[in-house]
Amino acid sequence: MKKRKVYISFILILLATSVFKLEPVNCQSSDWKAQWITSVQNQNESNTWICFRKDFTVYDKPEKAFSKIAVDSKYWLWINDELVVFEGGLKRGPNPLDTYFDEIDIAPYLQNGKNTLAILVWYYGKDSFSHKSSGQAGLIFDCQAENFVLLSDKSWQSKIELGYFHSLPPYPNFRLSESNVCFDARKGNFDWLKSESKIKWGHAVELGIPPVKPWNNLVRRPIPQWKNYGIREYENSKDLPKQSTGDWIICELPYNGHITPVLDIEAPEGLSIKMQTDNYDYLGSEKLSVRAEYITKEGHQEYESLGWMNGHIVKYLIPKGVKINALKYRETGFNSEFTGYFNCSDEFYNKLWQKAVRTLYVTMRDTYMDCPDRERAQWWGDLVNESGESFYALSPSSSTITQKGILELINWQREDGTLFSPVPAGNWNKELPGQMLASIGYYGFWNYYLNTGDKETIAKVYKGVKRYLDVWKLNSSGVLAERQGDWYWGDWGRKVDKQLLFNAWYYLALKGYLNMSLLLNENTVAEQVKKDMDAFKTSFNLVFWDGKGYRTKEYTGDYDDRGQALAIVSGLAEKDKNEQILKIFKTSFLASPYMEKYVLEALFVMGEDEYGLERMKKRYYNMIEYSPYSTLYENFGGGEDRTGYGTNNHAWSGGGLTILSQYVCGLFPVEAGWKSFMVKPQMAKLKFAETGNETISGKVSVRIEKNKSGMEMILFVPGESTAIVYVPKQYKKISINDKLIYDRKFITNEYPEFEGNDDNFNMFKVNAGKYLIKAK
Repeated sequence: MKKRKVYISFILILLATSVFKLEPVNCQSSDWKAQWITSVQNQNESNTWICFRKDFTVYDKPEKAFSKIAVDSKYWLWINDELVVFEGGLKRGPNPLDTYFDEIDIAPYLQNGKNTLAILVWYYGKDSFSHKSSGQAGLIFDCQAENFVLLSDKSWQSKIELGYFHSLPPYPNFRLSESNVCFDARKGNFDWLKSESKIKWGHAVELGIPPVKPWNNLVRRPIPQWKNYGIREYENSKDLPKQSTGDWIICELPYNGHITPVLDIEAPEGLSIKMQTDNYDYLGSEKLSVRAEYITKEGHQEYESLGWMNGHIVKYLIPKGVKINALKYRETGFNSEFTGYFNCSDEFYNKLWQKAVRTLYVTMRDTYMDCPDRERAQWWGDLVNESGESFYALSPSSSTITQKGILELINWQREDGTLFSPVPAGNWNKELPGQMLASIGYYGFWNYYLNTGDKETIAKVYKGVKRYLDVWKLNSSGVLAERQGDWYWGDWGRKVDKQLLFNAWYYLALKGYLNMSLLLNENTVAEQVKKDMDAFKTSFNLVFWDGKGYRTKEYTGDYDDRGQALAIVSGLAEKDKNEQILKIFKTSFLASPYMEKYVLEALFVMGEDEYGLERMKKRYYNMIEYSPYSTLYENFGGGEDRTGYGTNNHAWSGGGLTILSQYVCGLFPVEAGWKSFMVKPQMAKLKFAETGNETISGKVSVRIEKNKSGMEMILFVPGESTAIVYVPKQYKKISINDKLIYDRKFITNEYPEFEGNDDNFNMFKVNAGKYLIKAK
């Protein structure tokens, strides 16, 4: 059979070596002059793929050519046969009406003389838990550089790519805006991407200059373009067959990640090849994820299915007799570095930390997600846990996705002041009161500020936070009047004391609002909030404490470990209640992984680090030691405290990562942006532990090792930062860089600065530098 080269080879030739390099965008955003455009053939049907092309001449290549690009919903951009953007665009929207746009410097891809720009747009055309469809497929491209202008208008050529087609059932579940990606190589090809190709299409249709409905105002993309890791071989590539037998071919990935499947084959025309991951249908037929299909054209052909999937394996169903030259995949992901680390003398906790990092990363893309297969939705209960983990695990660029989520949550606020998530969303609008209180409070908005120092974002959402707090009212007992919202949910599992939880979340929300008020010099407001918090704390303890633990009077279940935990970490519970609450923590295991993070944190706050580590191991043991996955389950599984294992990669399950870095190693910011931080290790029986990461102020790290004579700590404090070091009182002598500073008392009036002591620790402050601290 004579081989015919199919120009679907854009997948392996154009895409294989092109990795988009992110540059900071500092240009002034001028008024839009370009037109929104679409194909004359477009009928705004869901899962439509539209091709755009513009041939143009550059007479004097600019040094910079920042271009603003917006679509509904995603796009791929090539200039002069080189990939510039792989999967551009963000799901709509920054608020219920508007649309995001990208800003890209295209100057490095231009040349003097003839140039070709090609864009492939994928229009989802469906609402989901993570996308609000505009109802209109379109593209706008606006480049206004010095001596160079390129604007989308009716002179651009455009057509529907007829190779893409709708799959037969089953379809992805209703929570997803993405459709299955199916391509028929007999009806379509990618020759048009080649600058040498002669194109005779119809001209594009102009739809208006921004702001214009249905896309309305355009908002600059707040997060970086994806990191493109390029095309890679599967872990078992050497064992993959060279000739198909008609059975599923199982290709192993190194871990759970975002991938697009690639194939290079020789085949007759008309054969159907199916591609999916192990996460496609593992949750059952009602929660299907996305899959892909490819119909062959005769001869040699290469193809990449552009809709991302995730899983631990990729499965190809290739008809018998097809020659397989290669099966590969491309990995993409959020553009952040894995700069954080944790290690200790117990391998279990090291594994937990690593699985938590992988779980965190696979649940990041357009937004933080609860899971990357079933929903891809920005639930704020998950986001609160995720954002806390990112500051210990990922580089500072990861904070942009938290900022995006914060602004979106408030920008979607209803007229009556209520909040709901997930947002963006087109087919969901239910308020989960507990998650909303968590989001605006101490662990949500305020923790973002504490780690970034981003005062501007706090100022933007401050009034929205106040509007939501005003939704809540107190009853005659001085605690919350019951509000069930749209979904009266507190946590998975049974025996959830919801009113107890909501009251504690409310107090944490007040705590965050108090801090925001002080930050923004709203001192009169802050004084009133402080009085309200004091009164609420008194009422809370009178209403909910029964002598053995906290509980709602009408609640008949076991004492809820979740409610006790929030009482401790919020400061509602005083130390005299610790003994009784500890008994509950040793007998109550109701929390799902979402709330277990707070139970573990409460134990460390109480100084019960030994039992905290013991409980962490008990609760996560099956996930770490028996689960074959690189990521963490949605639920612990087993017994009455679960609704099933759920997804095998769920965002909220990684809270142990934060506990290990923040409490076991003791690193925690006390002044915004890590300008000042504490070092207060609580290692229990661990012989050594270390953690570190790149913060907004620079690299922070600590390593603690116990020996027969005492403890040694290696600490790195960056830039202009200071650190407050906590040394247990059991140690009678302390030296820094071989200089004795403490011998049963602080013995020097020089640096470092003595910061006082409490029942368990002596504290001193050090400035930027590297320190060897010995305690005996």
